[in-house]
Amino acid sequence: MAERIKVMQIIARMNVGGPAVIVAELMRSLDSTQFEQVLVTGYCDENEADYLDEVATDIKATRIAGLGRSISLVTDLRAFIGLIAMIKKLKPDVIHTHTAKAGVLGRLASIIAGRGAIRIHTFHGHLLHGYFSGWKTQLVIAIEKALAARTHYLIAIGTVVKNDLLAAGIGKAEQYRVFFPGLPKPHTAGKSELRKELELDPATIYCTFVGRLTQIKRPDRLLDIAKVVAKENMPIHFLVAGEGELFESSRARATAQNLPITFLGWRKDIDQLFTASDIAILTSDNEGIPLTLIQAAQAALPIVAPAVGSISDIVEDSKTGFLTKPEPAAMAAKVITLATDAELRNQLGAAGRERADTYFSLARMLRDHTGIYNAPHKK
Repeated sequence: MAERIKVMQIIARMNVGGPAVIVAELMRSLDSTQFEQVLVTGYCDENEADYLDEVATDIKATRIAGLGRSISLVTDLRAFIGLIAMIKKLKPDVIHTHTAKAGVLGRLASIIAGRGAIRIHTFHGHLLHGYFSGWKTQLVIAIEKALAARTHYLIAIGTVVKNDLLAAGIGKAEQYRVFFPGLPKPHTAGKSELRKELELDPATIYCTFVGRLTQIKRPDRLLDIAKVVAKENMPIHFLVAGEGELFESSRARATAQNLPITFLGWRKDIDQLFTASDIAILTSDNEGIPLTLIQAAQAALPIVAPAVGSISDIVEDSKTGFLTKPEPAAMAAKVITLATDAELRNQLGAAGRERADTYFSLARMLRDHTGIYNAPHKK
């Protein structure tokens, strides 16, 4: 029997969100007769839900303190030394890093450990827009350029993500692979049944937002959209599933302005929530490929989203939803268009589900990763 390929997955933290879901599915679903996998991660911040604790309780991980989100010279150095020691001990064949901080520390540790592992880094998005001021962005680009030169494969989770990185001079075209995220198909009850379970009004149009309530996701824009919609006296109600540092302030503003929004907090039942809804919405300034929109498409929901990042890989404008300028008035207009036309909602939603089945299946994602993990080992 051939020896299994040892893969070390390194991610800064497994907070609830797209990267954690993708890594968990790789850990859980890749062929264990071909691959021996180890997951290395840090700890989540206090205001974040840990995906390993809340959902993926079946997945084991080695935790390294200091690998998480916050940056500190002392703790980062400890995490870096810990990674070098772990690489030397486990001798992985493949080191696959995810998220910016883990990408830096993990790849540097791999280089210094000198074990000859194949280095792969996935860009689940990028930090080029909407995160830092000018000089910090330039520093990020310089670091990523230097690391790309010592990385065997660069995976972008969307076409626009890849193009943005190449335009910034990060890596070479031949290093890149575009691997779309893949999710298992949801198994949910019917819409009317779920509305009863969730105590939702059968006559109301529900527009659902799922995501962390942080600045890059622009919950303030969602509240502005709700304000525009409310003035039109439409039977539209917004559901918000997610938490984050802007959760309390967003909820307080919605209450003060009597906006048609319910804040649900962090939820485990996103599949059911989308199935019970009519429209999905995202309001971010920047995105890679948001998994929540894949889930929305799987539930046959039409999507309203800004034309940013690689959202266009999921949402085909006027075919599976609407891509708009990231402005409240433009987005509210499309929500209202969908709310007043059930036939259009059904048509766009059905096309979106078909696209999700074709491009964003778990089987496709596993096939892509199996190929790249095997590639360096083929004669």
